[in-house]
Amino acid sequence: MNKQVITSEHAPAAIGTYSQAIKVGNTVYLSGQIPLDPETMEVVEGFEAQVCRVFDNLALVAEAAGGKLQDIVKLNIYLTDLANFGTVNEIMGRYFEQPYPARAAIGIAALPKGVPVEMDGILVVG
Repeated sequence: MNKQVITSEHAPAAIGTYSQAIKVGNTVYLSGQIPLDPETMEVVEGFEAQVCRVFDNLALVAEAAGGKLQDIVKLNIYLTDLANFGTVNEIMGRYFEQPYPARAAIGIAALPKGVPVEMDGILVVG
């Protein structure tokens, strides 16, 4: 197995012992992204802006791997409040076209830096 580390200078830097993404063959495993502004490494304000920032961060890492959001085949969404699911679903419709990726939305107690949303995914490139 040949693992390639994927890094985007334009996405938030990893804040732990992980890579932004790992590519094996034509499959890319995207690490979780939270709503950090890549320039300031601060959490953006407002839930809708946070969800958009997470999708934008995922897109930046996908691009560094030679792909785009539409190449995601599996998306995991982690929410500290499942009452926000409708908002996330509506915003996701702005970023994806059919065929949509397989997806899970998971309610959890807490996320890094106290954010309300994190997402990770798997994409296939080339």
